[in-house]
Amino acid sequence: MLQASSPIGVFDSGVGGLSVLRALLAAMPSERFVYLADSANAPYGERGDAFVAARTHAITQYLRTQHHIKALVVACNTATAAAIHEVRGSHPELPLVGLEPAIKPALAVTKTGHVGVIGTRGTLTSAKFGKLMASLADQAHFVVQPCDGLAHAIERSVALPIATIATIATAGSPVGGTETGALCERYVHAMGPFGAAPGEMDTLVLGCTHYIFVAHELRALVGPDVKFIETGEPVARQTRRLLEAAGLLHETAPSDHGTEQQPPDTTAKVQLLTTGPIAMLETAAQRWLQLPAHCCRTVSIP
Repeated sequence: MLQASSPIGVFDSGVGGLSVLRALLAAMPSERFVYLADSANAPYGERGDAFVAARTHAITQYLRTQHHIKALVVACNTATAAAIHEVRGSHPELPLVGLEPAIKPALAVTKTGHVGVIGTRGTLTSAKFGKLMASLADQAHFVVQPCDGLAHAIERSVALPIATIATIATAGSPVGGTETGALCERYVHAMGPFGAAPGEMDTLVLGCTHYIFVAHELRALVGPDVKFIETGEPVARQTRRLLEAAGLLHETAPSDHGTEQQPPDTTAKVQLLTTGPIAMLETAAQRWLQLPAHCCRTVSIP
């Protein structure tokens, strides 16, 4: 039986899903979380659907049996597209939240009616995404750009010291001087003009959880007038709604003096697991979530 005191499971093919975990922590500070990065098999966006579905099922089973999670957030657009319906069928009692590129929120904010969408090839060529786009095709002009290699490059960039990145930036190449910057430049330029003028894209959907971590490079390329749409906050709100509806939301108990107790320190309520090199997860956790290395450990999931 699912328990309100149990943790919420979150997984991605790598460290990109930490952007979603960050939003979940902000929305539900009293909850416990187990995050799993399947970095040994990343990036999912360049794998086939059958492989991604098999990994999604294996990780879901692991998180349920080993950590007794009360809900699962599939913080990966590619895994959502490949396996979310099958996972729901196999675990009907488990509150389950998946990701998809935030096309509908983009429609609500665009003024020019021209929207750019970037994501992995696995996400943007999936049947699920195709169906979504077909249902909205008459509401805006969409430019869809697969960004081969970008998610993987973001994973590798975690190993670069911040001082090194700063040195490259101040050397006169703030975008193209790094691998991630060069890829962002290639794909943004392939999409066409960005801006607030008629016919220009004024909204960019970040269709992969990794991409918020290159927001600086993307901003330098598209300019100040373009709105970025990502999925972390909407996913956190939906997760909270599902837990409330199921009676599984863990609320901080009132103290004897009638005031709420302070939620536990973040480091005590977050476990970060990886199937790949632990140094990458440790560095990403410290850089992006200010979490110490002792929150991280490696696991094996056949």
